[in-house]
Amino acid sequence: VRINDKHIEVIVRQMLQKVEIEDPGETTFLAGEQIDRSEFDHENAKVEAEGLRAATARPVLQGITKASLQTNSFISAASFQETTRVLTEAAVSGRIDSLTGLKENVIVGRLIPAGTGSVIAHLREVAAERDRQLAAIAAEQEAAATAETPQLAAGED
Repeated sequence: VRINDKHIEVIVRQMLQKVEIEDPGETTFLAGEQIDRSEFDHENAKVEAEGLRAATARPVLQGITKASLQTNSFISAASFQETTRVLTEAAVSGRIDSLTGLKENVIVGRLIPAGTGSVIAHLREVAAERDRQLAAIAAEQEAAATAETPQLAAGED
């Protein structure tokens, strides 16, 4: 069986998704803390934009099992191993899975966020944002109408 290099690359990328903070700089990270590379990059970009000192970190190589369990999606992690522990921890901590990855969407029977599924997901986001804006406008109008309505004093008829 011939294995395509792209499959190995995906696995290695997942195994190297965490970094360990060496120098927290002027970020909120702690020395020795292990965090996702994307979170590290996002925080550093924010700090550098403010003209502050960025953090430094080194990549952490995790085993395949640990890397699978360390994902942001608890549904994806629960499908791999230690299902009871993963679901219990998620329930106790009140975690919410945003269903942004392929695996968790397949598990719950939704369209995957790729191809035509990504277009539908984008339309849902646009519709949800529009609904939030309409709700805010309705609340403002209701508040304005309530403020304009004269209140009758007690005993007046």
